[in-house]
Amino acid sequence: MIILPAIDLKDGKAVRLSKGLMDSAKIYSDEPWQVAKHFEELGSEWLHLVDLNGAFAGEPKNLEQIRKIRENCNLKLELGGGIRDEETIRMYLDLGVDRLILGSVAVKDPDFVRKMAAKYPIVVGIDAIDGMVAVEGWAEVSEMKATDLARAFADAGVEAIICTDVGRDGMLSGINVEFTRSIAHASGLPTIASGGLRDIEDIRRLIEAGIYGTIVGKAFYEGTLDLEEAFRLAKGANR
Repeated sequence: MIILPAIDLKDGKAVRLSKGLMDSAKIYSDEPWQVAKHFEELGSEWLHLVDLNGAFAGEPKNLEQIRKIRENCNLKLELGGGIRDEETIRMYLDLGVDRLILGSVAVKDPDFVRKMAAKYPIVVGIDAIDGMVAVEGWAEVSEMKATDLARAFADAGVEAIICTDVGRDGMLSGINVEFTRSIAHASGLPTIASGGLRDIEDIRRLIEAGIYGTIVGKAFYEGTLDLEEAFRLAKGANR
């Protein structure tokens, strides 16, 4: 299993939200690139980046910090938040981002996602509130089931699906393994769990469930998960 430490960017700072609410942002660093470097030193291979301002604005808003992160670490970067067109995808790839996450646009224009996945390294982000897909930075809930959206991208050529249980995100309440498993089953694609991961027991549960990967956010920042121990456990499971 792969573990992707997360940095959420808001106004140029590394923050974490609770349940996706922007006014709940807690600042953890004024220099996100230093956090990325620390993740690399702990043994991470990937970094999960979210441009929170971009997710609401529908366009990149934290480019300077993203550029700094790329210049200061050798991690593989996956990035989401406000990516709505091919020009933005190309811009980020030219910047050195390794793969892009398409979220809201996957609901509104699935054909666009299919076209992009045929040309670029694309991951689909499925964010759900009570099993229904949330869009526009989680500010709106659609009438589509998360599992139906996952099924729609089964043969789209995307590299993976990231599924977030919004109600648990940033709450340290434990990962929703069953929800993650349902998305993996519906899509047949490598699935990355997100939202609520608390401690090493969550890592064990995901490994036992055969989940491809998970995102670690507040559990690291608040010290409820030893990231080095998590990397060791995940790497042991990969052998």
